[in-house]
Amino acid sequence: MPGAGDEEEKSLRHVAIIMDGNGRWAKKHGVSRLRGHQEGMEAARRAVEAAKDLGLSHLTLYSFSTENWNRPEWEVRHLMGLLRQFFEKDLADLVEEGIRVRIIGDRRTLPNDIREMVEQAERQTADNKGYTLQIAFNYGGRDELVRAVSSLAEQVASGTLDVEAIDERVIGDTLDTANAPDPDLVIRTSGEQRLSNFLLWQAAYSEFIFMDCLWPDFDEAAFREAVDIYRGRNRRFGGR
Repeated sequence: MPGAGDEEEKSLRHVAIIMDGNGRWAKKHGVSRLRGHQEGMEAARRAVEAAKDLGLSHLTLYSFSTENWNRPEWEVRHLMGLLRQFFEKDLADLVEEGIRVRIIGDRRTLPNDIREMVEQAERQTADNKGYTLQIAFNYGGRDELVRAVSSLAEQVASGTLDVEAIDERVIGDTLDTANAPDPDLVIRTSGEQRLSNFLLWQAAYSEFIFMDCLWPDFDEAAFREAVDIYRGRNRRFGGR
């Protein structure tokens, strides 16, 4: 924030990760894309554990975008199955470790059983006091903004919100990430250097680190490397 001191500027609360490279990892190793996604799930588990060790308050993982529906049907089916597997196998551990789970994205078009799993995970972990794991599933930054604008327009039309009261705080509170701090750091693996419709509003002043490693190879050492790079930067927030 403008005027923040050096310690606050370098503090690290929220890391968001664009988990990219499963398909290229599979091609590199001569295995199926499905195997690449499965190895990517293992990397996600490592990131969840590392975030706890790093003392983060929030970790956001970009797991399925609104554009991913355009992939082949068999691949979409597999990705949905991995989310089911995550909730079935990992939820008990997350509860035990005190991690709170939130799902961001449009859940209206998700299969009924996945939507029920999402809601169950949020209920079961709602009172957890550890860090918050946000899983961006069926998420797109533009879609999120459209849904937020639509919600605000409905409130204005119904007379429950004065249009002049709409400011950055009100918009932020209408987004999927309400009550979460903006990401201090956004990491993208695989060497690609773009946001791909991820946290467009929230990442306005985030630091970006693009890593060459493919997502299934991402481990705690890579996570700590990115954190070390972040801590060596000077965040100005446009103030100087």
